Amino acid sequence: MSGNTYSKDPRSTVNRLRKRAAYDYGTIHAIVNACPILHVSFTPSSDDPFPAILPMIGAMGSFTSPSASPSEGPLDLYLHGYVSSRLMKLPGNPDVATEEGLPVAIAASHFDGVVLALSPFHHSLNYRSAVLHGYALQVTDEQEKLYGMELITNTMVPERWENSRSQPLKTEMQSTSILKVSIQTASAKIRVGGPSEDRKDEKDENVRGKIWTGVVPAWTAFGEPVPADANRVSLPPHVKDFVSVGNKDGERTAKEAIEAQKK
Repeated sequence: MSGNTYSKDPRSTVNRLRKRAAYDYGTIHAIVNACPILHVSFTPSSDDPFPAILPMIGAMGSFTSPSASPSEGPLDLYLHGYVSSRLMKLPGNPDVATEEGLPVAIAASHFDGVVLALSPFHHSLNYRSAVLHGYALQVTDEQEKLYGMELITNTMVPERWENSRSQPLKTEMQSTSILKVSIQTASAKIRVGGPSEDRKDEKDENVRGKIWTGVVPAWTAFGEPVPADANRVSLPPHVKDFVSVGNKDGERTAKEAIEAQKK
């Protein structure tokens, strides 16, 4: 790793459409932390020819420097899981893990729009994606485990940890595992703008006069919160803000992606 970027190697280097690639900490960390579901790939056993892949929740942070800027240095990825799940046990299995941990690959993806061109060949999507490679180890230090739990909770819904019964019970701590992934390489790939047309089609007024082209922006929209049957309190500000800010940010990002290539 050098400067403010993850180091490039054959595993992480984007080869096709290289202008869409990014390796800087800020871009990659933002994509991962804004993604509600991460897909984690790993080798379940040495005699299984197929890799396993699981949808998980996680967040990037630094236990040793909690206030570290996401754009100024590498961060670890913390993943949440149940103590008896297969993945949580594998970092200690010498059949698939090393002293550094269990090798894993993590993918985070955001869908920002459908790009409609004159030809189906040039149809596309606007997107933000990141792929990370690293070694996963189970967090055994109780304070770091609590840090990981709080980080994941507040990354999903800001301020939720402090607005919950946030001192976990002993049974909750025992049934929850946190994996820390030490990132070795990472890259992002981002597509913005409108359709890229074939030059011949662009000059064909007959084709251009019959076919609509453009971008249908897309984003995740949060609905009106529905209280639980046993709920006894009014909707708190942090949940209202989560819905409002999330919806505004999602719409803004999708629409800015359309205009980004024009700037």
